[in-house]
Amino acid sequence: MSIQSKKILALIPARGGSKGLPRKNALDFCGRPLIAWTIDAALKSRYVDAVAVSTDNDEISAVSRSAGASVPFKRPAKLATDRASSMDVVLHAMRYFEEQGNDFDILALLQPTSPLRKTRHLDAALEFFNRKKARAVLSVTEAEHPPAWMNQLPPDLCMKNFVQHADRKKNRQVLGKYYRLNGAIYIADWNFLKKSEDWFSPKTFAYVMDRVSSTDIDTLEDFQFAEYLRSGASALRCG
Repeated sequence: MSIQSKKILALIPARGGSKGLPRKNALDFCGRPLIAWTIDAALKSRYVDAVAVSTDNDEISAVSRSAGASVPFKRPAKLATDRASSMDVVLHAMRYFEEQGNDFDILALLQPTSPLRKTRHLDAALEFFNRKKARAVLSVTEAEHPPAWMNQLPPDLCMKNFVQHADRKKNRQVLGKYYRLNGAIYIADWNFLKKSEDWFSPKTFAYVMDRVSSTDIDTLEDFQFAEYLRSGASALRCG
């Protein structure tokens, strides 16, 4: 079955209570509200049938509607805290659409903090999902450093056991490539996600993205760096 025959919902989660960067999702990012970049990427998809925002915030609701997304419900306060899981937010939205009689085959979760993720990435990930006959596809990027070079620190900051002895003299090339979730794209079969309440399964596959497109915004420094990358890319295209 082709991907065009599937009914696809793009869900954009955007709570209003960001602590790392207040009003993050509604802040002006290169001339548009941050969330508008993700909404636009979803609206331009060849395959997405509906674009909805899940938020508890009136400003984000207004901005999202102006950008062309639907905001069909207000997210409950209990699902808009630091402790609420993204899966709970997803399942709440899925239940809402099912109760409204809107049946979808695939859900694509797109975080608004990944403004450099473009329509071409979303469409390629959906095509990959269909080609692999996957239960889920998650976007990843190559990790900046191998996990062998990472560890927790004790209160006294002693690094005696920070790196295992066998890895201390190995360079990065010897340690090999590692990948991390980048948070830009989560795609899953609707029924699989509803039943498993999990993205991972033996039929979950990785869609690899470049590091620039994988940029995620959590702090002011992240925001400014992402603006620099976006503006730099535009300048290069214009030149």
